[in-house]
Amino acid sequence: MTEVNYPVIEMRDITKQFGDFYANKNINLELRKGEIHALLGENGAGKSTLMNMLSGLLQPTSGQIYMHNKPVEIVDPTTANRLGIGMVHQHFMLIEDFSIVENIILGSEPQKFGIIDKQSAKEEILELSKRYGLSIDPDAKVETISVGMQQRAEIIKTLYRGADILIFDEPTAVLTPQEIDDLMLTLRALADEGKSIIIITHKLDEIKKVADRCTVIRRGESIDTVDVATTTSKELADMMVGRSVNFRTEKTEANPSEVMLAVENLVVKNERGLDAVRNLSFTVRKGEIVGIAGIDGNGQTELVLALTGLMPIDSGAVHFKGEEINNKSTREITEMGMAHIPEDRHKYGLSLETKLEDNFVLQEYYKKPYSQGGFLNFKEINQKALRLMKEYDVRAASEKVPARALSGGNQQKAIIARELDLKPDLLIAANPTRGLDVGAIEYIHKALIQQRDQNKAVLLMSFELDEILNVSDRIIVMYDGKIIATLNANETNEQEIGLMMAGTSYDEVLRLREEGGVNNEQTV
Repeated sequence: MTEVNYPVIEMRDITKQFGDFYANKNINLELRKGEIHALLGENGAGKSTLMNMLSGLLQPTSGQIYMHNKPVEIVDPTTANRLGIGMVHQHFMLIEDFSIVENIILGSEPQKFGIIDKQSAKEEILELSKRYGLSIDPDAKVETISVGMQQRAEIIKTLYRGADILIFDEPTAVLTPQEIDDLMLTLRALADEGKSIIIITHKLDEIKKVADRCTVIRRGESIDTVDVATTTSKELADMMVGRSVNFRTEKTEANPSEVMLAVENLVVKNERGLDAVRNLSFTVRKGEIVGIAGIDGNGQTELVLALTGLMPIDSGAVHFKGEEINNKSTREITEMGMAHIPEDRHKYGLSLETKLEDNFVLQEYYKKPYSQGGFLNFKEINQKALRLMKEYDVRAASEKVPARALSGGNQQKAIIARELDLKPDLLIAANPTRGLDVGAIEYIHKALIQQRDQNKAVLLMSFELDEILNVSDRIIVMYDGKIIATLNANETNEQEIGLMMAGTSYDEVLRLREEGGVNNEQTV
C-alpha cells in the first residue's frame, strides 16, 4: 500500500431498504488511496448491494457517501464514471457480438472528423494492456474469447474511462488458478500505482494474499474492519458467519457397493466439433464420492453435460442404474433418479426472470402435488419454496422475486436445495460451492457426504483442489480430455494432483515421490 493514507471514499451510515427488507443497515466503510480493501460476508449479506450504491446502480435509502471529505450524490453509473469509480461485475457487462475494442469504448467513443476513431482507441487499449499485464486481443469478438480475457476486457474498460477507484465483485469466481494468480498481480500493480480497490470475495486465502484491510458484513450490518496481516483466516471466517467454522469436513471411511454410473469409452465433441472427452471409462458406485480434478477446459464441462443429457454423445456408452442413457432426454434421466448441480447456474440452473418459488419446482411442476388436471397448485409450490429457503438458508426479499434478484451465492443455494430435495440416487455436482461463503461451503460439503452415507452416489467436478481432497473418496484427474490417473483421496495431495492436472503422468509423479521430489503426505 502507498504511504498516502487518507480516505478517498467514505460511506457513512448507509442503509438500503426494499420494502420492509433491510439489505444494508447503517454500514460504514472507508477506502484509502492505494489500498486494496476486501469486503467479506455471507451470501446475501449485502456486499453487492453496498457496492451497487457506490457505482450508481442503486441509491441509498439513507446515509451519505463522501469523496475526499466532500458529500457526493451518485445517481447513476455515468456519474460514478465521471467521479472516477468503475465496477467489474461478477457477471460481465459485455455484448457478445461486439469486439473487445467496441465493448471498451461503448459510450465513450473517440471521434476524428466526426467518425469513430477505433484505431486510436485500440492503441490506447493496447498500452493499458501492456502497462498492467492484461493480455487481450482488441479485435476478438467477445463470444470467441475465454472468461479470463473477458474479465481483463472489463478491467481495461474501467481504466479506459479513467477510474481511480475500482470495485471487483467476486472477480475470481470463474477463473482458473493461473488466471487468479495473474489477477492478484494486476490488483497489486494497480494499488502500487495509487489506484484504490475494493474486492468482494469469499475466498479467505485471496484476502490474505492481496488485501490490506477487510470489512466484514453480516446480515446487512458491518461487524468490524481489521488489518488483514494481523488477522487469521479462521478469525475472518468466524466473524463473517458468527460462529466457529470448521475448514475440514469430518467423514468416515467410504463403504461403496454396486455400480450406479458406468462410463465406457466415452467420446464427446465440443461446440467446435473437436474431441473434448477422449475415450473415457470410469465408474461411480453407491456409497462413494468420486471427484474429478482438472484445469478448466480439459473436458470436464463437456463430460458433465453429456452425462446429464445436455450435450450429445459422439460414441461410447453411459449406463445409469444398469440402463443405457445415451439417447435419453434430460427429463428422462432426471426421472430415473439423477440430479445435477450445473457449472453455469444462469444457463442451465435457473429461469432468471421466473419467480424464485417456481424455480424450486422446475423438475416437478407437472407432477402432483404441484399440479393436477393441468392446473398448477400454487399453495403447494409456495410451501415448498418457503421450506427450502429455510432449510438451505436461501436469502431473498421474498419467494416471489425473480431468481435474477438474488445474489450469486443465494442463486447457487437455491439450485442445490432443489436438486438435493429430489433425493437422487446419483448427484452430479459441478463446482457446487462456486461463489459460496465458508459457512455455506461447510454446509454443502456435509450435505454431499450425507448423500454418500445414505448409500447414494456422488460425482463431484470442481476446480478447487482443496474441495476435491476434502470431500472425495476417489479422485479422477483429467488432462486434455483423458484420464491421467484414478487414485484414493487419502493417498495423494494437492501437489501431486496439481502436477497431473498440468499433464505430468502418474508414473512420473510416483517416480518424483520416491525420489522425494513431491511431498506424499496429504494436504488440504
